[in-house]
Amino acid sequence: MRFFEFKPLKPLTPEQSRIAALKRNADNARMALKRERDNQKKQRANQQLQKISG
Repeated sequence: MRFFEFKPLKPLTPEQSRIAALKRNADNARMALKRERDNQKKQRANQQLQKISG
């Protein structure tokens, strides 16, 4: 990008910053939920493999 393509960011109003923070928190919670579900699926799969091989 060239220098003139950058636009200065204005500070957010308190209302805008609150909304932005809530969106970030929601995204983080969604990602944490997905990670936890994936971990639990992996654990169940490993337990199944242990039952079969054991």
